[in-house]
Parts: sequence; structure tokens; C-alpha cells
Amino acid sequence: MASFNKFFCFVQDVANALHDMKTGTAQVYKVYLTNTAPVAANTVYNTPADLAAGNGYTAGGNSVGTITGAQTTGTFKFVGATDPAWTASGGSIGPFQYAVLYNSTSPTKPLIGWWDYGVALTLTNGNTFTVDLDQTNGILTMT
Repeated sequence: MASFNKFFCFVQDVANALHDMKTGTAQVYKVYLTNTAPVAANTVYNTPADLAAGNGYTAGGNSVGTITGAQTTGTFKFVGATDPAWTASGGSIGPFQYAVLYNSTSPTKPLIGWWDYGVALTLTNGNTFTVDLDQTNGILTMT
């Protein structure tokens, strides 16, 4: 499983109330794919560049579904209900090596973090790639 890395801006964005991560939020969080290495100093969607739409991939990525975010004994867990997935259809998707999480509801589309899969991947026609979100420990925790 790829490890999650946060963008530096996420900490300030939380302090500035750009993210509503609690259960029942109306905000939509998405994951997009890229083959450009993220830099921790990146701040908004499409830096690094999203893949071009086509062959089963939609620009902007896929939602992590309904959010359940809750605090227990001083630790907040941000959990998404749906594992974002893409199935190549009519051609290939990629290459891509990174999956990037961002808040698609906020006007600035601020970045949160990314997963590095270690090597560039290309989905050939009929194959599926899934970002396996941790339903127990959450996408991320804050203490």
C-alpha cells in the first residue's frame, strides 16, 4: 500500500477553515491521478498536473464519497466511504504514479496530500486501478 504524504499548505488551510472534514459535510473531496511528482509546497488542484480526460478517466478525478470524520480522545480521523477507482475503456489511462487528494468544493481547490505508488502505471483497456482508502484508521489523522 502506498503511504500518504501531506502538502505543507494543508496545515494552514485547516487553520483557515478551508476544509470541513466532519461527518455529514457537504464538501466533496476527490482524488486525481498524475505522473508529475508532487512537491510538498504545491497548493492547489492541477499542480501537479491532472491526467488528460479520456478512456475512462474524468478530469478532476473521483470522489472519496461520504465523509465520516470524528474525534476520539484527541485524535481526529478523516475517513472517506468510497475507494476512488478508474477502469480503462476504449484505450489506456496513464501513465501515472501519484494519486492526489484535494477539496473540490472550495473555490481554490486546495490540495491535502498524495500517495506515491513507486513506479509509473498504465491501465490498459478493461483494467481497473483503485485507491484503497483505510476505512479503519482513516485517510489521515490529526492529533
